[in-house]
Amino acid sequence: MRENDIRYFKHMLEERRAQILKNISGSSKELDELHRNHDVMDEGDFASVSTDNMINEEILSAQQRELEEIDEALAKIQHGTFGVCEMCEEPIGMQRLKVKPFAKYCITCRQIAEKSPA
Repeated sequence: MRENDIRYFKHMLEERRAQILKNISGSSKELDELHRNHDVMDEGDFASVSTDNMINEEILSAQQRELEEIDEALAKIQHGTFGVCEMCEEPIGMQRLKVKPFAKYCITCRQIAEKSPA
């Protein structure tokens, strides 16, 4: 992979990382407010707050997982292994990396990994 491609993906990953950190910070503040707010008057309000809380926690969890993947991709850039499939060790296609710059597998290996029982 060319040096300017590496810089492009590093910039993309760093921007996404900053956005996720901002989102996580905002979500954490919202969750704290929900937990401190004891003005829930009836079962409907309680159910609504509980549902919102569950949704926010799931979004927060998904963003935390994405943040970990981004950090792994940035470490790969540092080690010179970015853009290489972890399964077949072949280059991951540029189109795939543009869509998911923290991809661990090429398209073929991703399909294999998804079909394999966990």
